[in-house]
Amino acid sequence: MDRIRIVGGQRLNGTIPISGAKNATLPLMIAGLLTDETLILENVPRLADVVLLQRILGNHGVDIMIAGKRSGADPNGGRTIHISAKQIVDTTAPYEMVSQMRASFWVIAPLVARMGEARVSMPGGCAIGTRPVDLLIMAMQALGAEIEIDGGYVIARAKKGLRGGRIVFPKVTVGGTHTALMAATLARGTTEIENAAREPEVADVADCLNKMGARISGAGTPRIVVEGVDRLNGARHSVLPDRIETGTYAMAVAMTGGDVLLQNARAPLLQAALDVIGRAGATVTETNEGIRIARNGSDLRPIDVSTAPFPGFPTDLQAQLMALMTRADGTSHITETIFENRFMHVQELARLGARIQLHGDTATIEGVKRLRGAPVMATDLRASVSLVIAALAAEGETTVNRVYHLDRGFERLEAKLGACGAQIERLSA
Repeated sequence: MDRIRIVGGQRLNGTIPISGAKNATLPLMIAGLLTDETLILENVPRLADVVLLQRILGNHGVDIMIAGKRSGADPNGGRTIHISAKQIVDTTAPYEMVSQMRASFWVIAPLVARMGEARVSMPGGCAIGTRPVDLLIMAMQALGAEIEIDGGYVIARAKKGLRGGRIVFPKVTVGGTHTALMAATLARGTTEIENAAREPEVADVADCLNKMGARISGAGTPRIVVEGVDRLNGARHSVLPDRIETGTYAMAVAMTGGDVLLQNARAPLLQAALDVIGRAGATVTETNEGIRIARNGSDLRPIDVSTAPFPGFPTDLQAQLMALMTRADGTSHITETIFENRFMHVQELARLGARIQLHGDTATIEGVKRLRGAPVMATDLRASVSLVIAALAAEGETTVNRVYHLDRGFERLEAKLGACGAQIERLSA
């Protein structure tokens, strides 16, 4: 099993290209099930989760073609994939596939919308909490789907097609909003989605669906209206840049010091996080090429923050911020409001010398003068990259084990950091 070795103490200087957003790519790929024509997605990141979803979609009969290399092409540029669901041959998503990636449960929406039925495994447990699918099921029922649960599978049927309805989410849910959007596009009549997730990835999926012939308005606001259409066509769409990758590298630069351009990044996608990074002592500058992050000599200042749905501070950057605050000059508090059990990185950061205490959903971080390298273990995607951030500033050598978590969400992480001066390498078992 691969691991990453980091020798800390190097400032970061240079340019890091930001990849396409994983959290938009996955639902966009699933949306390809809604049409028998070809959906072309550009700026697709090279991630383990993308490869896994290709296999899951292939099980339904979807053909996926990845465009080959082009002469003179940017090696940092995203890939272009062609998704063709001309004929869906299987409406079952089996446990062995869904259990590996929770987002694959979302196939239930396009399968029922287009085929009138779906049998999708319950996703099972998750390292960062239960993340139940009850709100996704509620959204499907609001559009007329009949639901039963049998043997760990959700069986959804709408033999006469889905019909428009009013979906009121009791709490903000990104997965529920994606599911409702995809199902509603082919439902008869009008669907209103209240308390919808406002994340940029939701708006990106809606933008793509509109290119495919859907009639969606209000995406990016708490109220989305979908006028159902009879069918969707193919389209070409470029995935928006990854705001979580952007925030992660911004915190890495704030941690080590230096000056890095995050190429292609868009500030409006993560303004709350950039504001926090600025308050912590880094300089954040928008440019025509992206976002420049710099910190030269100044101490890191402590921060108090709570995670919140967009446009608040993202839960997917909570672990990275905690790593940054381990070196702040003072005491910080981070409250996690989205997922339970998303503090598993605390014990691993402590192995590097961090001082962190947990009180329910709040972590109290007492900044230390120095961290020291040690072997650590990744527990989930965002936790694993928080250990990388801490290791970049730690004295001596750190080995991060279980890096397959990193490969799920970060493209060429070692190459991107190494190009900016980090001493980092991947070691194969």
